[in-house]
Amino acid sequence: MTAPTLRPGGRSARVQESIHAAVRQLLEEQDRASVTVPQIAARAGVTPSTIYRRWGDVSALLADVALARMQPDNQPINTGSLHGDIRAWAEQYLDEMSSEPGRNMLYDVQAALKPSYCATIIGGQLQTILDRYPNEPVPGVDRLINLIAAPIVFRILFSEAPLEVEELHRLIEIAFSQ
Repeated sequence: MTAPTLRPGGRSARVQESIHAAVRQLLEEQDRASVTVPQIAARAGVTPSTIYRRWGDVSALLADVALARMQPDNQPINTGSLHGDIRAWAEQYLDEMSSEPGRNMLYDVQAALKPSYCATIIGGQLQTILDRYPNEPVPGVDRLINLIAAPIVFRILFSEAPLEVEELHRLIEIAFSQ
């Protein structure tokens, strides 16, 4: 399944935003398992067929909403050092994704979209940080994803407890070692 491709701006963007807003509101009010396409459509002021035509089913729509929420609002924190920027990014990512909303976003995206969407978002954030330091030896984006982001996501999705911050710091040191 691929993410829906919508025209930027215009009626299509307004309809998408009203549907996304309806989903976010319903998820605040009730358990995600009980959210239905007819409820979303009624809240958004569209017909259920609009949702089915664009997303196919509620799980794909939940994933699309989650993916939109995973897009960073701001550039990664600039601490003045590559190591500090990566550490700040990793701590923030661990904190956000370990929260109940973050965990639910990961479940939704995992359930309905290609995993590469998450890797693309994370890779873009990490590349932004790496690009700030063109004259420093830097670990590659794949190394950072493999040694920092992947253990965070794995522990959130498949473990009783998220990664401990101390372990995250050890993994960052490993990522920077050659």
